Amino acid sequence: MKDFFKFTLATVTGIILTSIVMFVIGIVTVFSLVSASDSEITVKKNSVMMLDLKGQLVERSSKNIFKEIFSNEDPTYGLDDILSSIKKAKENDNIKGIYVEASSLGASFASLQEIRDALKDFKTSGKFVVAYSDGYSQGLYYLSSVADKVLLNPKGMIEWRGLASQPIFFKDLLSKIGVEMQIFKVGTYKSAVEPFSATEMSPANREQVGEYIGSIWHQVLSDVSASRKIKIDSLNTYADRMLMLHPSEESVKCGLADTLIYKNDVRDYLKKLVKIGKDDDLAVLDLDDMINVKKNTPKDKSGNIIAVYYAFGEIDGSKSRTDDEGIDSKQVIEDLRKLKEDKDVKAVVMRVNSPGGSAFGSEQIWQAVSELKKEKPVIVSMGDYAASGGYYISCAADSIVADATTLTGSIGIFGMIPNAKELAGKVGISFDVVKTNKFADFGNVMRGMNTDEQALMQMMINQGYDLFLTRCAEGRKMTKAKMEKIAEGRVWTGAKAKQIGLVDELGGINKAIEIAVKKAKVDGYTIVDYPDKKDFLTELLDMKPTNYIETRLMKSQLGEFYNEFGLLKNLEGSNFLQARMPFELNIK
Repeated sequence: MKDFFKFTLATVTGIILTSIVMFVIGIVTVFSLVSASDSEITVKKNSVMMLDLKGQLVERSSKNIFKEIFSNEDPTYGLDDILSSIKKAKENDNIKGIYVEASSLGASFASLQEIRDALKDFKTSGKFVVAYSDGYSQGLYYLSSVADKVLLNPKGMIEWRGLASQPIFFKDLLSKIGVEMQIFKVGTYKSAVEPFSATEMSPANREQVGEYIGSIWHQVLSDVSASRKIKIDSLNTYADRMLMLHPSEESVKCGLADTLIYKNDVRDYLKKLVKIGKDDDLAVLDLDDMINVKKNTPKDKSGNIIAVYYAFGEIDGSKSRTDDEGIDSKQVIEDLRKLKEDKDVKAVVMRVNSPGGSAFGSEQIWQAVSELKKEKPVIVSMGDYAASGGYYISCAADSIVADATTLTGSIGIFGMIPNAKELAGKVGISFDVVKTNKFADFGNVMRGMNTDEQALMQMMINQGYDLFLTRCAEGRKMTKAKMEKIAEGRVWTGAKAKQIGLVDELGGINKAIEIAVKKAKVDGYTIVDYPDKKDFLTELLDMKPTNYIETRLMKSQLGEFYNEFGLLKNLEGSNFLQARMPFELNIK
């Protein structure tokens, strides 16, 4: 027995000591990785920047070292990092060109257009851009078509078939489980509620979807036509032929690709372009390397700051989110107040990439932007989306810049309250109530709303819409009547929005910065991004493993239904009043 306790104690002690050692090793490893990721990179002569586009594109990068180590998900790239890296590659004499490996990137056309425009600007330096893929998605082909040479695997394909938008409808499903969505809205084109109230697109929604995907496709055709020197009519003919199902030689014959080449031979192809021997090592810098390459431009000593403030994601959306995408109205208001009070900040570029969200949160941010504008110029740069609430928070700016393929407008408001009385009956649950006043149980999801409650709800929606119209009309210096004609919840592309007065200029974030500098009337300045990115320690302290697991499980199980589920989760408290764009704008 004595030996038993001795061996047991030794085993327990060993396990504890091993755990401590492994923990220390793990911490040291993580800090080593963090340190390595922040070390400055020296660029060798005859280097090539590699843009490996595989994963998801977000507006702004976030360094989550634990996610990178333990997650098997595809990488996430920040549009901000890609654009700044391309600019640094242009300025660095040791970098001779950019190699784009177009694998599979989750991104909308506006973001792809900004990268494409950055590559187009890069080419003005006289350096090369080469793209390769085993199989180009339509979006990545659009981006890659700006390259000097488009390379394709001999057994690969180019997706080129036009655009489609296919909304999903849940009304019959909800009906089967005993849930009715009680809908309140203003705006003929406000279609975000249709998935829950209809089984097909309304004529108005079909009209607007047809127009905006047509506008985006026209932009794609125009850009590809200019880069590849193929007539637009021919490009449409190729789309109707579904070239991706034809032999790859046909893509070369039609001019969509230049050369058929296996991936193993691409390195030798690049060596010829940088004029080094076949046996020489090719210095390749990936995006992580480029982030740590020092800028060539000298540091400005004026003290003047042009602030770029990032506001992206849903406005006051689900609080269980674990990524950095999401606009917290309270935080944005506080941040904008600090920028207003900072005398060194001479102008603010607000980068908005949001489909909207809480109407109340949108109004609060609108007020903060209005106050900021009293002190210094405010320029809005629209990303993929700046619609509904996203447009609400933008309309007060001095100037609005959008990409031609940005989706914006959607000036309308809706509210939804579920009625689960039938569902409760199906599972054998019943309810009763005792109340002191007529509307004490308003919003009870276990019964349908009565006539008086419906009238009050619609009255509030009407008032919210009227306020939204007023804000937009004042911001754009239009009459309310004129604004109402282009509102009604209708979604517009940036190109069309400029024609009707919702947008001032077409271009990306760099265009917005140019306008901000001009309005600020400064010679020297430094561009500073806000809010500050979280450092490693802050990321570590903010981690919520249960929320991360919940979000990953929900996304993996719900797939493309995840966004709609998120909206239902947010229909609580003040957030049941939504200024949000439709979900079916995931264009394919």
